[in-house]
Amino acid sequence: MLKNKIVFITGASSGIGAACAHQFAQSGANLLLCARRIEKLQEAAASLQDKYGVKVHCFQLDVRDAAAVSASLKSLPAEWKTIDILVNNAGLAAGLDTLQEGSLEDWEAMIDTNVKGLLYVTKEIVQGMIERNSGHIINIGSVAGHYVYPKGAVYCATKYAVNALTNGLRMDLFGKKIRVSTIDPGAVETNFSLIRFKGDSSSAAAVYEGMDPLSPEDVADAVLYCATRPPHVNISEVIIMPTDQAAATMVARKDTK
Repeated sequence: MLKNKIVFITGASSGIGAACAHQFAQSGANLLLCARRIEKLQEAAASLQDKYGVKVHCFQLDVRDAAAVSASLKSLPAEWKTIDILVNNAGLAAGLDTLQEGSLEDWEAMIDTNVKGLLYVTKEIVQGMIERNSGHIINIGSVAGHYVYPKGAVYCATKYAVNALTNGLRMDLFGKKIRVSTIDPGAVETNFSLIRFKGDSSSAAAVYEGMDPLSPEDVADAVLYCATRPPHVNISEVIIMPTDQAAATMVARKDTK
């Protein structure tokens, strides 16, 4: 079903993005990968090509830069322009503060990446899908787009925006054979928390202490499931959480002392 399809994944150098690349390559898809860290991306691309025999084209991109997004995607080699599946994975959380104590720099990083970056990439890619009357856009959201939690107002707002944009895009594409999905995970053990806490590894580790979080592969499984349904089936939304997690801030933890 996915053999020789072109799958474009943003933020593909680590975490959920890297796991999605692995899953799609294993299914025979050719991969278009971007991230800010090009060296890590190139290493992953070489490994995937060797292991699965698929084609991989990677390039450096910060999705926050609208001009760079447009230029990079318009200048793709001809064989990579027909994108069948877009996985909008690039995203981050920055800081864990009350709104009144929040950092403008953190706010802008989250809004520019999680909301505006997703919009910039989607607008460029969806035009071709409309012309071909086929395609699938899969956004990586979060349970934070369903439940607000203390000291997470701005991050949650960006993920509520992803939810709204996903639903709105599905409506704007009404009548087209283009699918639009969102995968909304709970606690996933990636470098997400390390970035949120500005490299404070002890604070990041505490997020997952005493629980069994999701792995990036768990989320990639859900992405692949959505992408491999028959063309007449659209999985609109998947909420996936660890068994230990009942809500955004309600996590059952084992005593590790």
